[in-house]
Amino acid sequence: MANDQIPALDLRRLEVLSALGRGGRGVVFLVRDDSSGGELFALKTILIRPKETDNGFEQEVLRLSQHPLLPKLRGVLSTEKIVGYGIDYCHGGDLNQLRKKQTEKMFSDGVIRFYAAELVIALEYLHGLGIVYRDLKPENVMIQENGHLMLVDFDLSTKLSLNVKPKSPSPSPSPNSLLKPKEVKKNKNDKKNTTNQISFFSICCRPAITPSEEEDSINPESEESNESDSRKRSSSKSNSLVGTEEYIAPEMLKGTGHGFSVDWWCLGVVLHEMLYGTTPFKGGNRKQTFYQILKKSPELVGEPTPLRDLIRKLLEKDPKRRLTAAEIKGHDFFRGLDWEKVLEISRPPFVPGPADEEGGMDVNKIDIEAFVQGVFEVDSHVQEFNKF
Repeated sequence: MANDQIPALDLRRLEVLSALGRGGRGVVFLVRDDSSGGELFALKTILIRPKETDNGFEQEVLRLSQHPLLPKLRGVLSTEKIVGYGIDYCHGGDLNQLRKKQTEKMFSDGVIRFYAAELVIALEYLHGLGIVYRDLKPENVMIQENGHLMLVDFDLSTKLSLNVKPKSPSPSPSPNSLLKPKEVKKNKNDKKNTTNQISFFSICCRPAITPSEEEDSINPESEESNESDSRKRSSSKSNSLVGTEEYIAPEMLKGTGHGFSVDWWCLGVVLHEMLYGTTPFKGGNRKQTFYQILKKSPELVGEPTPLRDLIRKLLEKDPKRRLTAAEIKGHDFFRGLDWEKVLEISRPPFVPGPADEEGGMDVNKIDIEAFVQGVFEVDSHVQEFNKF
């Protein structure tokens, strides 16, 4: 996508409807762009700290990706204090919120099959672009208006050398009947009412270990990069320790270099959480969690099923023995699934209802730059306090 195809956003023309939440590096707002006919989208803003500039990798991912399960880049905002990306707004909340709404705080096998299939498709597409995601967790999986997933937040992603072309989703003339849904026609006018305030990034999301905490470096023994990048974002393996601690793969903790298979480990953790309501290796503190990731086998309580077998094979501690994308798609858990038609399902397990026009925090009269700066100044003070 050419640079001139991405419009520049004017902070003065944006009407802020609410603060949706925050991630590790930025605050997300729901905004309306007066210059584009009142279009609603999510604006992710990142504070530019002293001696630090945004590396632009997330913007690069958003420019590269052309997939219905990934956000589209609606516009770019840049000031002396912040940079911002306008992306698709998903008013259905995230997968973690949806799970907590379930009676038993977990999903049925059929629902897990649908969401797992879409996650596999999204990750396989990113891998085809040479991008390893590295922060798969329910809070980063949003529910679109049509009930399909959207993978968001590429702060911790990186690029690995790859000579494989990405596989684009194949159009299908008819919807799949994976869950035998009744066909439901979408009302194109529904988008006008998507102003409810379900958080885009959960405000209470589990904190991620970012490259600022663990220096992002490249394995010196890895193959030569396909690109000469001053940020060293491209290599056959990365040796950085990033991610959310309950989901980090063993090879990342060992520092032996990691590749695309870390995303399949994370998928195993997410499937375990969807099935049991908890992650498999969480300890009382970070040290205990990391120890259990390295040493403990997952406890898959219950009778043997294809889903439990898939989780066990995804949580293989040796990345060389972990399932590949092709092996995942051929696993018994997905037996009979037509992968080419998953994205055409007309009635996913959960389709968001009419948006709630009320609620949320109205920050329309608050300066976005000051708001973002205030949030991260609080973080900075807390970090300084925690040193003592």
